[in-house]
Amino acid sequence: MTGNLAAALGATLEPDGTAFRLWSEHADGVELCLFDAAGEERRLSMARGSDQVWFVSVPGVGEGQRYGYRVHGPFEPARGHRFDPAKLLLDPYARLLEGPITLREEHFAHLDGEGHAGRARDDRDSAPFTPKGIVARPLPTIDDGERPRIPMADSIIYELHVKSFTMLHPELPDELRGTYAGLAHPAVLAHLRGLGVTAVELLPVQQQLTRRFLLERGLIDYWGYNTIAFLAPDPRLAATSDPRAELRNTIAALHAAGLEVLLDVVYNHTGEGDELGPTVAFRGIDNAAYYRLDASDLRRYRDDAGTGNTLDATHPAVMQLILDSLHTFADEYGADGFRFDLATVLGRTDSGFSPDAPLFTAIAADPGLSRLKLIAEPWDLGARGYRLGQFPLGWSEWNGRYRDTVRRFWAGRDSGSGELSLRIGGSPDLFAASGRGPEASVNYLTSHDGFTLRDMVSYAEKHNEANGEDGEDGEDANDSLNFGVEGETDDPEILERRDRQRRALLATLLVSHGPVMVLAGDELGRTQLGNNNAYSQDNEVSWLDWMPVARDAALLPFVRSLVSLRRAHPLLRLARSAAFGEAPPALILRAEPGDPGPDAALLLALNPTDAPLSLGLPSDPAAGWTVLLDSADPDPPSEGPDWPVTNGVSYEMRGRSVVLLARPAEPPA
Repeated sequence: MTGNLAAALGATLEPDGTAFRLWSEHADGVELCLFDAAGEERRLSMARGSDQVWFVSVPGVGEGQRYGYRVHGPFEPARGHRFDPAKLLLDPYARLLEGPITLREEHFAHLDGEGHAGRARDDRDSAPFTPKGIVARPLPTIDDGERPRIPMADSIIYELHVKSFTMLHPELPDELRGTYAGLAHPAVLAHLRGLGVTAVELLPVQQQLTRRFLLERGLIDYWGYNTIAFLAPDPRLAATSDPRAELRNTIAALHAAGLEVLLDVVYNHTGEGDELGPTVAFRGIDNAAYYRLDASDLRRYRDDAGTGNTLDATHPAVMQLILDSLHTFADEYGADGFRFDLATVLGRTDSGFSPDAPLFTAIAADPGLSRLKLIAEPWDLGARGYRLGQFPLGWSEWNGRYRDTVRRFWAGRDSGSGELSLRIGGSPDLFAASGRGPEASVNYLTSHDGFTLRDMVSYAEKHNEANGEDGEDGEDANDSLNFGVEGETDDPEILERRDRQRRALLATLLVSHGPVMVLAGDELGRTQLGNNNAYSQDNEVSWLDWMPVARDAALLPFVRSLVSLRRAHPLLRLARSAAFGEAPPALILRAEPGDPGPDAALLLALNPTDAPLSLGLPSDPAAGWTVLLDSADPDPPSEGPDWPVTNGVSYEMRGRSVVLLARPAEPPA
């Protein structure tokens, strides 16, 4: 399989009908299944080509036709084959599905879906319970000139879940709540523009399914990390019957507002799960080709993703599918980049992880994809899975070392400033060896996976009881503090300390070198009630509360001021690592010839204790130091420096605070 087959595989409209093509190397036969409005099925045999592509052209079939596949072959799990023509299979290249997938016993290959993976095949027909693919034309290609094209070093990324972000917004009409269209509403766009972020990063929007164990608990895979159709948007997030047009129009509205759109994509595994999971697509099309199997027992899967299966991103068919999926969402919908979930999986070869893995090489060689923002989550759950700093040129990475170092510092669990200065300075120790600067380090403190910022200063332990997993899910080590009371309190002293801690954490993040990522709702005091793994909570636990209490609402202007401060002082976001000089508890960054902006030097000081601290100031011969930021003040200046340091010798810091001072550059002669 070579070349871009996006136009060849799947359902392709022709002048007099539709051509259907499906790749399968080990199948003995493939049937195209066409369904009418009443659900009646017509089966057509497909011919096999020399490139392992099965094909048939059907005159008179056009847009809107509902279809699926039945694939014949051996059901021999011990040899890695799980063909079962009783299971209607989704087209991996379907651009649109008629609805969400609700699993039933008929979707499983074994008689009761439980027990040993080698039990007899279940021949019950799954077609009545499986959503069909819908024949659809490709959308017109997006005009590249409409993209904002924000430099990565200047990016402030706002991570959000479409439904969580819009479900409770007071200005949205009911029909737009929880939808793509709701994200494009003027009131929502106004919040994003006012906040000053440069990009939104959407949790997965590709079609996914919910695993059976969650359905049995009355829960769902809410976050969307169990993808099953890589070219189709999830219709559950659409307000209309046309999720494709709705998502495209929403991205266009975000572009018009000056915001880039990054999509969180999951190519490391599929929603089919382990050997006892459902057969709805890849498993029935060619299990031995699409998935990495356990070499010692081909009935089972390698589970580097911790979800039951792992896609084989080195296989040409899988690699081509990933590339075509990326092109579809970039070219037809307008995505400006992608965050790759558990991206270490994508770099695993037979000899281990490699930055030169086939998929990475193919993306680098692609003139369209290589220009987009590419962000790796640089770990998986397999052996030696943590690969921070080892991804190729052109990639940025979620910097978990930054998150952990800053959290520990402010939790009082790491008093050393050596690693902290490296993290704030763009982590050159992690990225310089690969020829990358601070633009490779996506700095963050909170994400969808873990505590919100408010919960990080309110809970010492996770509280995931609602997930129904007996507290076994979610991270145990959170480097969080509750300041004496677990959860909610009305104690004014505790609330004041929590507020200072939040402002200090946010200030540290926004003055650090490298692109910044902020979790949606942290600026409004969002809480998940101590749940640090709310992946199954489609309810008020996950939905953003747009009507926060007064002290949480007061955080919003503070965050806005931090973003404005970052924009006004380019020395905070240079494309080179910030060589902060150490003078504990302060860090000094001096400008070099040609650096932009108004500052000759910046002095950053952090006080993680509750006690005040007298900060000695360097005795520079030029103009004195001015205060840009003191996070102990809940109402920081909104338009740059507005008061000088009076004595020029010291500055009195309050407890749990960040102070940023500047010495102005001398005016040109």
